[in-house]
Amino acid sequence: MKETIRTLVETFGPAGSEERVREAVAGMIRDRCDSLTVDALGNLIAFREGKRGGGGGGEGAGPKRMMLAAHMDEVGLIVTHVDEKGFMRFAPVGGVDAFTMLGQRVVFGNGATGVVWMEKLDKMKDLRFDKMFVDVGAASAESAGVSVGDAAVFDRKMAQIGKRLTSKSMDDRAGCAVLVETIRRLGPAPCDLFFVFTVQEEVGARGATTSAYGINPDMAIAVDVTAVGDTPKAATMDVSLGKGAAIKVKDSYLVAHPRVRDLLVATAKDSGIPYQMEVLERGGTDAGPIHTTREGVPSGVISIPTRYIHTPCETVDVEDVEACVRLLERTLMKGV
Repeated sequence: MKETIRTLVETFGPAGSEERVREAVAGMIRDRCDSLTVDALGNLIAFREGKRGGGGGGEGAGPKRMMLAAHMDEVGLIVTHVDEKGFMRFAPVGGVDAFTMLGQRVVFGNGATGVVWMEKLDKMKDLRFDKMFVDVGAASAESAGVSVGDAAVFDRKMAQIGKRLTSKSMDDRAGCAVLVETIRRLGPAPCDLFFVFTVQEEVGARGATTSAYGINPDMAIAVDVTAVGDTPKAATMDVSLGKGAAIKVKDSYLVAHPRVRDLLVATAKDSGIPYQMEVLERGGTDAGPIHTTREGVPSGVISIPTRYIHTPCETVDVEDVEACVRLLERTLMKGV
């Protein structure tokens, strides 16, 4: 599990440039799927055929369709201007904060490394993206090696602290790792399974929107990270690291369907899997657009408790991630 996460989090993949992550995931699961396809937006769809005659509402009926989603993209920045001295202005890609970016090392798709800094400010509270720049060590625009439209992500390797892992892009490579490990461990399931590794979640859950329309599932479960309330003077939230998988009740874009939520809770209880209930006041997941696709899709979310989301040091507990894998695997064995 740890090495799966390490490979995924250390791979370059800002929103709109998920190709390397997709290749890494495909290499991990190709021999455990009936088919692997890439759709028009770049979503990777891994299909596992269900057992015939099960889960379809009667003897001899075909299985119903279950969609599982985790997004491949990560937050970062995109170059908007390169001046004559080679300094670059930028805009954020996804929900990253200016103060989080300040002083960070970033890496571009071509391997170029840059440092994020700011103009002279009288007051730090005035820090905004339009007061910041990236320095790649160039002496001119021509020698910068990076152009307008090129994206960068935090340059940070994974580290283990106790039984916890910290890195950039746990959001949502940890969720991708949960899907990968589930595919590796899962036996024949009673329903057709579509494991979708989606693109562009951080800029509007666009990959989930289109893939759900194409798959037209009968039920969906997204796997993503969620905030916690267990750090000093954190906003009050009843989710903590080390207490198991989080089962979503509500976020800004989804009220989890009672059928899916209750299925996850019952499975956790029956299997002795540690879990906690999640109400996220701000934010959302791929389940948001999935549940309003076509005539509607009963949807829920298995969440990975995570500290310091959208920073270079997103932190998860290995046992929580494992609990999410076990919960998803046992749930899928029950079918739609």
